[in-house]
Amino acid sequence: MALTNRGKNLVRGVAVASLLVVIGAGFSAVGSSASEKVVGASASVTSGDYVRVVVAPGETLWSVAALVAGSSDVANVVDEIVAINHLASSSVAAGTRLLVPIK
Repeated sequence: MALTNRGKNLVRGVAVASLLVVIGAGFSAVGSSASEKVVGASASVTSGDYVRVVVAPGETLWSVAALVAGSSDVANVVDEIVAINHLASSSVAAGTRLLVPIK
């Protein structure tokens, strides 16, 4: 069964429209995260002595704490992050948004 010219144009139009939706969604996602600077996890500065961090895949609370601990004890920074964010444990999933102290 062959498509007519009108059918071919309709299929092309649907394909182009679908592609434009996917491209638009990609630009939207990039635009919304462009304001966050990457520090292992992606982070954006907030007021005070804290940074808002989005945990990246494969990262742990300990690895995030190690990035900001400086000369501070990493365990103390982990405890502070758990307390500030009202976490039940030190386990965090990728995509979790946390407030992290700047040391």
